[in-house]
Parts: sequence; C-alpha cells; structure tokens
Amino acid sequence: MKTARIRYNNEIHNVQVNDELQVTLATGEILDEHAVEWLAPAQGTMFALGLNYADHARELAFEPPKEPLIFIKAPNTYTGHNQKTWRPDNVDYMHYECELVAVIGKQAKNVKREDALDYVAGYTLCNDYAIRDFLENYYRPNLRVKNRLSTTPVGPYIIDKSLVPAPNNLALKTWVNGELRQEGTTADMIFDVPFLIEYISSFMTLQVGDMIATGTPEGLSDVVPGDEVVVEIEGVGKLRNFIVSESDFFKTV
Repeated sequence: MKTARIRYNNEIHNVQVNDELQVTLATGEILDEHAVEWLAPAQGTMFALGLNYADHARELAFEPPKEPLIFIKAPNTYTGHNQKTWRPDNVDYMHYECELVAVIGKQAKNVKREDALDYVAGYTLCNDYAIRDFLENYYRPNLRVKNRLSTTPVGPYIIDKSLVPAPNNLALKTWVNGELRQEGTTADMIFDVPFLIEYISSFMTLQVGDMIATGTPEGLSDVVPGDEVVVEIEGVGKLRNFIVSESDFFKTV
C-alpha cells in the first residue's frame, strides 16, 4: 500500500496511491498525478544523517564517521512531489542529496536493533538540498545549510514496509534535466536503518510520523534555477521537483 497527503480543492486529504501516481479520495474519486498538490507524506521531525556513505565522505575529503552524525530538520523545510524548491540568490553551489527515508509507525524508546523494523511504518524519499556556501563544518551542518523553507522535497508517498523487504540493498539515482548525475546503493550505508533506530531511541523518543533520512552517496553536482531534479530509489519510487530563483519563489509564497 502507498499512502500520501495531498491538497485538492483547498482541502488536505490522506489518500491511497497506485503505480501510475493516481490518487483515490475517500469518496472514491480517482485523480491524476498532476490534478493535485502533493504534500510531504509525513509531518514529524526529520532526523537527517550526515556522511552516512563512505564514498560520499571521501568525496568531501572527510574520514567516515565512527558514530552517526545527526541533525534535525524542521517541518516547514518540507515540500512535496512536483513542487518548487528555491536556490538562494548569489550563492555559488547548491547540490541535491537523494536519500532513503524511514517513517516511524509507532512510538519508539530504547528499541533493540533486532526489533527496530517493527517500528517502521514504511519508506519514502527525500532530496536534502544543501547550500555549500554556508557549510562551516560537514560534521555540524548549520541552519542556513539545511533548514530553509520548502527546500527538502519529501514523498511522493509512504510505501508500506512490507513492499520493501530489503531496504539495505536498494539502488539510488539522481537525474538533472534527464541526465544521470548520481548513482549508488543503500548497501553502502555506514549506519543502516535498524542501527539508527536503536541509536536514536536510546536517548530520544521517536514519535509516529518522525522520519530518519539516511544520507546520500557520492555524485553531487551544482543545480540552478530552471533545473528539473528527479531522485529515485529502487522499489520505493521517484520524487521530482523544480528549482527556481529565490526572488521568483518568494513572489508566490
């Protein structure tokens, strides 16, 4: 099963989604992908991983971390499938990050690794854009890098975990304007989903709807206004968004 949050006729709906990205309202009405506004499918706190792929750490000339490097993203940074993301004016480098996201399905505290996936409702994708100009330290991404309004596309939907039996062996890809720019596999994660749930829940309580964004492999490149960016994870789906300039974005917000 795939579930999503959409806006249609100025109302927010929780819907089921088929393989053609058609959505079914509670009334039974079926709507095409482009007839609705896609929202982030979950609204909890996002726990995001830095440098969770060894190849990405090497790409940035860092040693792979010995323990998870986690930062938090606010819900107002989320945006949905087919929506716009903005690049700040007068910056030199903004890059995409294709990431598998585990969505928490029940409250989790002091969870053991062997039980961790029992607390996962399903999986989604995110594109955790970063503004390289403002990055002071990759081990501690600051707010200007990772917490900007509508700069984290999430979605399109949550796919039930039963449909993703091997989350630690999935291909990841990113296309910019149809050109393949990034390719990797979740098998190369340093810290996998069960480990992360055990680790985070050892000192925090994970709530229903919280998300764990598991990092990105190597293959980053700059993106600019006018670009269409698509991130894909095998067996999970594709997430598309469009980049506009800061000035153009805030004309319509």
